[in-house]
Amino acid sequence: MMRALTRQEIRELDRRAIAEYGIPGAVLMENAGRNTAQLILQQIEPEAPPAVGIFCGSGNNAGDGFVIARHLHNAGLPVQLILVGDVERLPDEARINIEIVRRMELPMLRFDEPTIGPLIEQCEIIIDALLGTGFSGSPRPPYDAAIRVINAADHAWRVAVDLPSGLDCDSGQPADSTVRADCTITFVARKIGFDAPAAEPYLGQVYVVDIGAPRELLDAHRS
Repeated sequence: MMRALTRQEIRELDRRAIAEYGIPGAVLMENAGRNTAQLILQQIEPEAPPAVGIFCGSGNNAGDGFVIARHLHNAGLPVQLILVGDVERLPDEARINIEIVRRMELPMLRFDEPTIGPLIEQCEIIIDALLGTGFSGSPRPPYDAAIRVINAADHAWRVAVDLPSGLDCDSGQPADSTVRADCTITFVARKIGFDAPAAEPYLGQVYVVDIGAPRELLDAHRS
């Protein structure tokens, strides 16, 4: 069984998977996003596909969101991407995936567009792919505003990708603006901060999904 991992341990595991085993970062991202989408699909009624809104930031967490969007769309769910922050700053792997969903012509809006409010009201699932494990401190504009909008959507099932945006991966301390998820789908292992009492109200049900890292790397972190 995998023990909870720190931010640095996750970074090192990713680095070694890429550098030592030759697994492209885009493949790890694909595995993470596809397996997240599959878990989401297992929780819904296929006869009535729910509308999904996916909030994507400007880091690799957004790349996971783009992969999730593609797989949910392919499964027949109506998907709406909501871009928060500067997408011109996306890392290479995330940039690959935003280009794919652009070519698929999936609906995509900026967070500051006036139609966002009514659109979110129609979403039965809202996915938080804003800030990943590398984040610390307090979310800055427009992320803080996007988090408030997600939290206000209490009509929807709120899913956090890897961890709720605004929650510190290592300490488990929430920022002033932190997503209150109904479900957190995290990668490889629980994060050490999840065990902090302060984190519990923000996580919801926690699931761990595989990203395809070699077993030889994972064995070093088993309890």
